[in-house]
Amino acid sequence: MSKLSVVLPAYNEELMISGACRALRNTLEEADIVYELVFVNDGSSDHTWEEIKKEGKRDSRVGGISFSRNFGKEAAIYAGLAHATGEVIAVMDCDLQHPPQTLVEMYRLWEEGFEIIEGKKKNRGAENMLRKKSSRIFYRIMSGATGLDMENTSDFKMMDRKVAKSILSMPERNMFFRATTGWVGFRSTEVSFEVQERQAGRSKWSTASLIRYAFQNIVSFTTVPLQFVSMGGGICFVCSLILMFYSLIQFLRGHAVEGYTTTIMVLLLIGSAVMLSLGVIGYYVARIYEEVRHRPRYILSEVFRLEGHPDWNGNVTEKEERGE
Repeated sequence: MSKLSVVLPAYNEELMISGACRALRNTLEEADIVYELVFVNDGSSDHTWEEIKKEGKRDSRVGGISFSRNFGKEAAIYAGLAHATGEVIAVMDCDLQHPPQTLVEMYRLWEEGFEIIEGKKKNRGAENMLRKKSSRIFYRIMSGATGLDMENTSDFKMMDRKVAKSILSMPERNMFFRATTGWVGFRSTEVSFEVQERQAGRSKWSTASLIRYAFQNIVSFTTVPLQFVSMGGGICFVCSLILMFYSLIQFLRGHAVEGYTTTIMVLLLIGSAVMLSLGVIGYYVARIYEEVRHRPRYILSEVFRLEGHPDWNGNVTEKEERGE
């Protein structure tokens, strides 16, 4: 039977590691699915890594890797894909807001021949109205930019190994996993799920971090913000032409052009638009700079390999340690 690898990024989730292992073990064993759990400790400051190793000593199907510092969820997902050994790989959060039972449905669809199974949220769980509205705006922008339906998408996915290899072959340092799985193509389908309540701990995503995460992913995956800059420049140009013709007509009619306050307001508006545009362009230049430096996506500090594990019995290569 084909083995399922479940990649679980974890950042300060010491309270959820044991519960996640127990829930996944019960669900996958009941469905008679051969599996392994690949935890990725994203530079946690609590005892997440100790809990992962503790669970690994209890169950040989549990293992993990630990980053030298916090590199972010996208890097954690990428590292998990690189270390997974199953013929089919799933990515889910270890806080169990992604229901383990849905993995079984995804796995059966993979057995039917689908190569990417996308988890789509029926609802957004216990989120406030501002966060829900902001998420909707973000995904509308991403949908328009990519030509893909990003509404209610999530990182909860299952994919064939060849899909994972295609994603891992991409050379860019900044990857938006949620959109990349749609971009690579392959035969895909969707599974809807209800977002579950977190059983322990609290979310590590503040509103500020979500805004930063959203903007980083928009810039890394699409040039839409640069197009907004061009549109803004075009609007300012049209407005300046209108103002120029108005001033010329007033001059030819022998009327002095009044409106010192209006002139100052126009100058401030144009100056603000120019500075904002330079900021967007500068952000893209910074992303180009990061790609050109070719620094690793992540650096591993430790890999928890278990005795007798049929797949994790080799040494870590230098490239693997550096996330290349």
